[in-house]
Amino acid sequence: MINPNLRHRRAVIAALAVSLPFSFLAPAGPSSAASATPPRDQQAAAPSQSGHLDLGAPDQPETRTVTTLAPGLTRTAISRGTPNADFSWTAEVALPSASPDPDAPASALSTQAQAQKVADKLKEAGVAARVEHVQSPQLADAGGDLGYRVRAGAFPTKAEGTDTVSRIKAAGYTSSVIYTGWDGDQGSSENSRGPWNFQVLTIDPKDYRGQFTSSFGPNLEDRETTSQLSAAAGALAAVNGGFFTMDPKAGAPGDPAGASVHDGKLLSEPVGDRPSLVIGAKNGTSIQRLRWQGSVSAPGKGGELTLDGIDRVPGLIRNCGGVGDNPTSLPLHDITCTHADEIVEFTPEFGPSTPAGAGTEVILNAAGTVTAVNDSRGTTVPAGGKTLQAIGAEADKLASLATVGRHLKVTTELLGSNGKALKTGGGTDVVNGGPMLVENGTLNVTPKRDGMVHSNDSNSFYYGWVHKRNPRTIVGEDAQGRTLIVTADGRQTSSLGLSIKEAADVARSLGMVNAMNLDGGGSTTMVQDGQVVNSPSDATGERPVGDALLLLPARN
Repeated sequence: MINPNLRHRRAVIAALAVSLPFSFLAPAGPSSAASATPPRDQQAAAPSQSGHLDLGAPDQPETRTVTTLAPGLTRTAISRGTPNADFSWTAEVALPSASPDPDAPASALSTQAQAQKVADKLKEAGVAARVEHVQSPQLADAGGDLGYRVRAGAFPTKAEGTDTVSRIKAAGYTSSVIYTGWDGDQGSSENSRGPWNFQVLTIDPKDYRGQFTSSFGPNLEDRETTSQLSAAAGALAAVNGGFFTMDPKAGAPGDPAGASVHDGKLLSEPVGDRPSLVIGAKNGTSIQRLRWQGSVSAPGKGGELTLDGIDRVPGLIRNCGGVGDNPTSLPLHDITCTHADEIVEFTPEFGPSTPAGAGTEVILNAAGTVTAVNDSRGTTVPAGGKTLQAIGAEADKLASLATVGRHLKVTTELLGSNGKALKTGGGTDVVNGGPMLVENGTLNVTPKRDGMVHSNDSNSFYYGWVHKRNPRTIVGEDAQGRTLIVTADGRQTSSLGLSIKEAADVARSLGMVNAMNLDGGGSTTMVQDGQVVNSPSDATGERPVGDALLLLPARN
């Protein structure tokens, strides 16, 4: 639900645009190049002279154009590199598993022996297939030798690869045409020529008098585009936020798949201890690994039940990471874990009604008093109140604890990186993400800890999600205490995207001392003055998302 206090009139702000020979992204003071104050229609870009992104070959051209949206708030457009004639389209083959299990799925990577076996069979069918060894940059807890892939052909256009894909399929294999510029292979990425396109918001708390916040829209269970969320709040700028549920089979679409706090209220529990962006006057802006704990009790009656989640479908845990989750209690990205015995709290922010199904649902008014105990799930959450849904063995336990007229104490607490309770007063927002990219000024990329390494899939998820270049959204803070939010366009020949390692390199070369990855891919979107300023990758256009980061104008 959008805070009604955010629906204020837009302030009229003169925009300043400059090109920097640069040292820092945002103007530092009156002596900055921004003092030239050229009009918006004179945003001529100039090559960077004193700084560049640590991305690809170091001698590439790079231009940066800065637009001032408000005092202390700038947007920098960065273009790096030139089209690379060495890149082409190629047919990549899905390799049958080398496992003896006949039901094991095909994957992009396999052993050298299996890859060679497939390549030989394709050659017999008249397809000039090749085997390529995939080595990924070593990260803090993952990377290195990923395995072998099979490809065929080199085509100037994607359409020209169609015939080869048809011949591969006729030989009994699945294939698709991909662009080699999207590879994140060790060695090749360091020498890439691009091109890349970025948008960077820089927020300087010393000068910015507006509000840095987030929004999930009218309710949690529905999705809106970043531009819709921006327009509803009257934002100067907005960027897509954290991971969320998309498939109804995985839960409620739009529901955060990780920690979420809005205006001080906890609306979704963390995934393990994955990093989150914490925004708020009391806490400042920081990146922290959050955990949580929750319980339900009846004071004076004895007994305490564990609260397993908040505002999600009981039994379905997107990205896993909770105690008792199956198949793992560790984070596991883009996987939906299950839990047969759970208690989940629902707030009015969830949506018009709670998920329907078998189990018990207890309705509590604003004072915490039980007003009803239902023997099935699905109802409206009372204004100011909450409901508790229980499934499996927890259903009878909750029904026994809750009787009409009894007061129940529902306790939820976020724990910060220091293990202490995180103070989430009014104005505090939390947006989930991962993996960590930079910590205390040093690259510390943790895909395994944060669930991007899947066992028993021949590294295929890692290959596609971490190793390969994709659109990315990055957030972090620099040594001056400024917050930077970056979008990197990708899945386009005109903008290659970033591997996770490259995302960390870009974050650090922009001066971030702490940084993490946010939701990316087709979600990656930046909006300024109601207009999308980057190039989202979904063929259907701007993707509806779960939440967005908002920069609101100063109040009059």
